[in-house]
Amino acid sequence: MTEAQPARDGARAAGSASGRHRPRDHRSGAVADLRRIGIDPDFWYPVAVSASVPRSKTFAAVFAGHRIVLYRGGSGEVYALEDRCAHRQVPLSMGAVEGEVLRCCYHAWAYRGSGRISQIPYLPKGVDRPPRGVRAYPVREAYGLVFVFPGDPEKADAAALPELPEFDSAGYKTMAFSRTVRCHYSFMHENLLDMNHQFLHRGVLGKVQPTLLGYETGPRFVEARYLFTPAGGKKDRGAGLLSAEGLSGGRKPDVITVRTEYPYQTLQAVPEGAELPAFSLWAAYVPEDAEQRTNHAYGLLMIAKPPIPGALRLAWPFIRRFTERVFAEDRMAVEAEQRAWDEQGEDRNQEVFPLILDVREVLRANGVPLHPAPALSR
Repeated sequence: MTEAQPARDGARAAGSASGRHRPRDHRSGAVADLRRIGIDPDFWYPVAVSASVPRSKTFAAVFAGHRIVLYRGGSGEVYALEDRCAHRQVPLSMGAVEGEVLRCCYHAWAYRGSGRISQIPYLPKGVDRPPRGVRAYPVREAYGLVFVFPGDPEKADAAALPELPEFDSAGYKTMAFSRTVRCHYSFMHENLLDMNHQFLHRGVLGKVQPTLLGYETGPRFVEARYLFTPAGGKKDRGAGLLSAEGLSGGRKPDVITVRTEYPYQTLQAVPEGAELPAFSLWAAYVPEDAEQRTNHAYGLLMIAKPPIPGALRLAWPFIRRFTERVFAEDRMAVEAEQRAWDEQGEDRNQEVFPLILDVREVLRANGVPLHPAPALSR
């Protein structure tokens, strides 16, 4: 498969996926159930909002069943460690931060940001080799989020964080989202890429006619372009403010570009004929449990500031309400899909949209087998 296949118009896309090679179960020869594929840990994943990790405090995070404690030292640097004390396995997230050191709440064993034990207060004389400590994760802060690299630490330096130029642009203001969704992360990719589900949002968006203009796909990505044409009906005020007819005062339809660039997802809305997006959305879906049937969705919605000073500030509450309503409806749908999978014990999905068949192949091909992880108790 080439890095990027030619863009396909709507008619050609209708039958494009039938001849593709799909990952198969080596025992049965059947196409592997995507909902049993784990996410590749060799990427940077957000596990907390930066504001949730104040100085000298801890935060209990999780990635795919593995507990992680974040703590911010006195210098302001954030560290990420396996969330268990090497002594009695008590969560280190229950501990106390002293400078750049994290002490377990139980016996005050002290850990450096490297995971190594720096002190055991009552260590008997003659004990030369205390436990080595716990695993430390590479960690970075960017875009108001704390990212960890849960995979092979040797690959962390070569792995790039997502590039979000609108986040740092003075012409945009960012709205952040952080929500738990009870479904496999693949349902989230399918939901955003498949704009044919706008009937679900009819009470918020009114009547919208999405037209697939074409899409491209490669080994690690799928990108689709839609034309969103209003077709009447009552819409939420925030929907109008975000669309081409809103803050910019335009009257042309929006061109929506949605891209899964494994493992992240983006959406951009560009008024027809414009050069810059009216808004850009970046999202990451981070599995929480070992079976990866629950994910935490992190989103950054970067909205272009209009020429009128203060207009975006006044519109902010309406836009927030609109996005929350849309997200709630999407969450309802994808969680219902997950419940059906749980009840049936397999994927009985009867997909007919080639674009979604292609993104499933990308997620299968780049995912990893699910491995048992420590159970999460609540």
